[in-house]
Amino acid sequence: MTELVVISGKGGTGKTTVVGALAALVKDKVVADCDVDAADLHLILRPQVQKTIGYEGSELAVIDQGLCTGCGECRRACRFDAVLEENGRFRIDPLSCEGCGACAHACPMDAVAMKPRLSGWIHVSSTPYGTLVHGELRPGEETSGKLVTQVKMRARELGRLEGARLLLVDGAPGIGCPVIASLSGAHYALVVTEPSRSALHDLARVVEVARHFRARPFLVINKADLSPALSREIEDYARRAGLVLVGRIPYDEGVVRAQVAGRTVVEDGDGPAARALRELWGKLAPELEIR
Repeated sequence: MTELVVISGKGGTGKTTVVGALAALVKDKVVADCDVDAADLHLILRPQVQKTIGYEGSELAVIDQGLCTGCGECRRACRFDAVLEENGRFRIDPLSCEGCGACAHACPMDAVAMKPRLSGWIHVSSTPYGTLVHGELRPGEETSGKLVTQVKMRARELGRLEGARLLLVDGAPGIGCPVIASLSGAHYALVVTEPSRSALHDLARVVEVARHFRARPFLVINKADLSPALSREIEDYARRAGLVLVGRIPYDEGVVRAQVAGRTVVEDGDGPAARALRELWGKLAPELEIR
């Protein structure tokens, strides 16, 4: 099963729009939304959740009041002000606790235990375009990379069971932990950029990360006609970096109308962006050896 991850150096370049279009165009695939901090692919794929699995990515300290002697060692050890004292008794503030375990290590009475904490959920859904696996991280949780890994593992398993030829992954923007987890084990990366100075800077960084994880990168320029000069700079960079440019998507208000209606671009008419996205897949599919 071929694994294609769609990524971008910065947010707002149109990555999820591209993934939604590919989900509608490609056959025999499973889709995974690995932008777990701000998942939004479900807004245009119209999923029906079939199964939800709790994700325990971190731990929470719990004080056994029957064993606690009130010595305060746990409070002195905590660097996050998560141990609160009320009327001579200590308790843990779950919103402040980072799950580091320092309080449990410091307690002389073994009154503090570290217990798994619900950090989010993994949803397996059916959509008009096939199976979608998407993660949802609870607010304040910081284990997004681990959740991305769990989402991809579940998607790979379902892809094998369904005999899918492609795993299409909507990765997170940037170059942080969720992106690294998205790229791990991937064969190809489609990098979505836009004609802006910040996007050009971040493009070079994310391409380097993709190559580090041995995912062959391809490039598409979204809203390419908004700044022809910057688009030419991006194309010059692509030639120097040995990147294959598989598409130039023009600015199209039809994209906004489709998103507001909760539909993918390619199923909502035949505007300039929809035609460019179909051409993109026509160029990319032979590179991935997928028809």
